[in-house]
Amino acid sequence: MRSMMLRYMRMPAWQSWGLALPGAGLCVLIAMAASFVASLQGGTPMLYALLFGTALHYLHAEVRTAPGVRFCAGTLLRLGVGLLGARITLSQIAALGWPTVLITILGAASTLLAGVALARRLRLPASLGVLAGGATAICGASAAMAIAAVLPQSAERERETLSVVVLATLLSTVAMLAYPLAASFLHLPPALAGLFIGGSIHDVAQVVVAGYALGNETGDAASVVKLLRVSLLALVVMGVALAFRQRGGAALPASSRPPLVPGFVLLFLAMAAWHSLGLLPVPLQAGLGQASQACLTVGVAALGMKTSFLELTRSGRRTALLMGFTTAWIGFLMLGGALWLRMENP
Repeated sequence: MRSMMLRYMRMPAWQSWGLALPGAGLCVLIAMAASFVASLQGGTPMLYALLFGTALHYLHAEVRTAPGVRFCAGTLLRLGVGLLGARITLSQIAALGWPTVLITILGAASTLLAGVALARRLRLPASLGVLAGGATAICGASAAMAIAAVLPQSAERERETLSVVVLATLLSTVAMLAYPLAASFLHLPPALAGLFIGGSIHDVAQVVVAGYALGNETGDAASVVKLLRVSLLALVVMGVALAFRQRGGAALPASSRPPLVPGFVLLFLAMAAWHSLGLLPVPLQAGLGQASQACLTVGVAALGMKTSFLELTRSGRRTALLMGFTTAWIGFLMLGGALWLRMENP
């Protein structure tokens, strides 16, 4: 398998693309099936793609499909993260007001630090703490995959990433159901309910579902707060890349060090800048958003194929405790911020 992959990497571009087609086509079929099931049963396509891909784990090392799976789990996945920037404008963020922006940024930053701190207490790798904290603080599975892309690569890293993706999706689903009930029980006004929901639920789609369940005004506020969290992705990824480059030091050869500013982060920033300047027409914005979702779903399917259920069960209780803690941390923090703003502006 290793020799085959080395030959694949040394081939001319046109020939390597041809070899990648069977595996990439399989990942696309898995993603299409996942989207179809999600439309019938509810839930997020990424979770179904992950589960379906994991069920086909035995194909990830097959000679005909391995190059395509590798391409989808790497290049295509990073492209999907980069295109997320097309959802964000500076005017959307400015319209929130500085107290909401400050609370959201503090909540995200403290959650990332809390993940690292608890991982240390649980004697888990620092990289797992960064993955868990970043996924919870920013945008769930998408953030976990973006952060994992700049961490030193290993088989252990893939297993950690899949564990975080699964747990983030499950916990976000629970939050999607529970948080609107909590906001209604506490009689939060729409803007503050949007701050709580958009500032604490992991996945963008689930924020939209939870927010609009309480009305259009709450849904709009929750969506913009969530986009503010997504806008922090580039900063977090660059910070993680810099931290692990310094941590690796001279022990790592230059070729294996994660890049300081990955290409997909530059794409993310460019998309956000173009959208902020009004250079992206509405139809193009919608198309880029759909392309991002498609790339991420196909990439998750490929990640699922590279990890077996047996490997996922080895993540253990400590990883689940870590993800549960970071989810509870940001939830209580954002709820506290919303209640504080209500007291300050009765």
